[in-house]
Amino acid sequence: MRPGMYIGSTSKEGLHHLVWEIVDNSIDEALAGFASHIQVFIEPDDSITVVDDGRGIPVDIQEKTGRPAVETVFTVLHAGGKFGGGGYKVSGGLHGVGSSVVNALSTQLDVRVHKNGKIHYQEYRRGHVVADLEVIGDTDKTGTTVHFTPDPEIFTETTTFDFDKLNKRIQELAFLNRGLQISITDKREGLEQTKTLPLRRWDCELR
Repeated sequence: MRPGMYIGSTSKEGLHHLVWEIVDNSIDEALAGFASHIQVFIEPDDSITVVDDGRGIPVDIQEKTGRPAVETVFTVLHAGGKFGGGGYKVSGGLHGVGSSVVNALSTQLDVRVHKNGKIHYQEYRRGHVVADLEVIGDTDKTGTTVHFTPDPEIFTETTTFDFDKLNKRIQELAFLNRGLQISITDKREGLEQTKTLPLRRWDCELR
């Protein structure tokens, strides 16, 4: 009802904050020593995809909700935390609200979790589950891929992402998180470009 309470505003600033809510979860995996590469893509339709090579959000059924942990992360406000003893920590970004708010403020969001040799998939529409979590394939990788499309009925000012604005924040994250490689790719027609920040460059500057 009041999205500005969670992301600051529904203006350009709030729009871009959605990206950091998802990226911050991947940063958590890097800080815990389980992720080394995060990729951010601005898709041709101005949707966003964030990919990491961490452990993957847990997919096991949670005792309290009776639903998969990944579904809880994306549908329950302030659900971030550690699932199990050494589980996946969900920081929720600056405002501590996490992926569920991004989901609620998007027309569509889907998540793919590479974990335990399987690819787990779930899709949501405006925060609501479309179908149960399902296995859609096998994999030899681990990690989480989140793709979302901001809701133009909420972000009435603009739903167009600013590459330079995102890239500036990517640089800050690279500087603050040693050993992590972060890249941003713009796939929009006429704007195609990629910037990659391997921390080796920053390490040299720090020395």
